[in-house]
Amino acid sequence: MRILRTDEARFEGLPDYPFLPNYQEVEPGLRMHFVDEGPANGVPVIMLHGEPTWSYLYRHMIPVVAAAGHRVLAPDLIGFGKSDKPIALGDYTYDNHLRWLSHWLETLDIRGATLVCQNWGSLLGLRLATDHPGRFNRIIVGNGMLPTGEARVPTAFKVWKAFASRSPWFPVSKMVQLGTERALSKRELAAYEAPFPRDEYKGGARAFPALIPTSQSDTSGAANREAWRKLEKWRKPFITCFSSGDPITRGVDRQMQRRIPGAHGQPHMTLPGGHFLQEDSPNAFARVIIDALKHEMAA
Repeated sequence: MRILRTDEARFEGLPDYPFLPNYQEVEPGLRMHFVDEGPANGVPVIMLHGEPTWSYLYRHMIPVVAAAGHRVLAPDLIGFGKSDKPIALGDYTYDNHLRWLSHWLETLDIRGATLVCQNWGSLLGLRLATDHPGRFNRIIVGNGMLPTGEARVPTAFKVWKAFASRSPWFPVSKMVQLGTERALSKRELAAYEAPFPRDEYKGGARAFPALIPTSQSDTSGAANREAWRKLEKWRKPFITCFSSGDPITRGVDRQMQRRIPGAHGQPHMTLPGGHFLQEDSPNAFARVIIDALKHEMAA
């Protein structure tokens, strides 16, 4: 596996991202970066980003949740942010991403965690939680899903998948801006570009669309159907916090609320914003997390 590592200098002076870096090898020579803020003995809150972002996406939420007494852990998926970046697109498999995240979770020995996930953070996070149910006490999904390959594939997705794999132009910051309702500043847009000094660093972002199961014959589709069978028996708290302006995941929150026992009677929320609700409604999203954890703090 040929690996690239983004120069730390590209991350200096990013707006609203003062967090010290932490690293964990998830296989020999492959380093995953993560934010670790708040008291070490606090209830762990794992914030998983998606495509094509990194832990910078949660920058406004991390200090709020940490100040409430929780330990916030926000990893950069391999291929994103400050984490290492294999060059070959073939290294970015669904199974590899899960193996890397599982190694990180087990090495840090995280227990009693609240999972917060969005976009590909949910495609990986929901599998992670159902693979390690003893390590998670609660799940909060924002604009996320777990596709199984059984639904019709929209034409727009087919176009996006082809663009990601073939286009010589892959503007990460513009993609993030398309998913937010507020206008990001030039410095914020530059922060989303910071992990990717050249196109060869973007393998992880280019690979994700092709990993989404689009037919029942996909191996990941079968594994996701098995994860759904586990979710349909999940009785721990499961909260949806979707946004009002996301055409990608619209309606998925109601499906989850119907199918997952732990979602029944929970304070599900719809917040104003686009696909990246962490950019449009960060304080309200953070408040959902803090309110969900109040009874654990009281105990």
